[in-house]
Amino acid sequence: MEDDIKMLLLKTKQMVVEYGRKILNQGLVVGTWGNISARDGDKGVFVITPSGMNYDMLEPEDIVEVDLYGKPITTNRKPSVETPMHAAIYRARPDVKAIIHVHSINASACAAAQVEIPCIMEDMASMVGGPVKVARYAISGSEELGQNAVEALADRNAVLLANHGVVAVGRDLSEAFRTCLIVEKSAEIFLKARILGNPVPLAESEVKFLREFFLNSYGQR
Repeated sequence: MEDDIKMLLLKTKQMVVEYGRKILNQGLVVGTWGNISARDGDKGVFVITPSGMNYDMLEPEDIVEVDLYGKPITTNRKPSVETPMHAAIYRARPDVKAIIHVHSINASACAAAQVEIPCIMEDMASMVGGPVKVARYAISGSEELGQNAVEALADRNAVLLANHGVVAVGRDLSEAFRTCLIVEKSAEIFLKARILGNPVPLAESEVKFLREFFLNSYGQR
């Protein structure tokens, strides 16, 4: 049983390394900024990227295991400074199995202006489940930032951190990554639509329908 758990953790760490390279290659982060975590099941453990290491140089053994209060279980590396925020989201959202925090340009522009991204596109409704709200500002790495993120995230799949960037969550790393891309695309469309006029959000009933369809019927099942 212990060997099975170790193999599962290794596989999760490998996925975190893979998605670290994906967010770098997609231009969602620059340098060592941003962070990624994932967990498998409800074992009270998640793994997270280390502090200040290049994504293109990461190996699975660099990924740190921590508990749901952000305390490191392994001492191979120092975990990301944003570990308390990841831990707070996992504690509040049992459905979340992966978290990706990035600094994509258009979404970060909205975060800097502290302007939420309204739910103006159908794919955003499906992936995010509503508007991307702005969490109240708090210093990076603080418990307060984690609390603010949880509050603004609610039951949706993305949140803006004021004057910082965007956090996307999902049922797995693939979903969290796609949500990062959708939020960035939606932010760009929102900013351009504001030049043309007033962007028109989808009705709440439409958002709910699209989200439920995505969760229960979309794709191959």
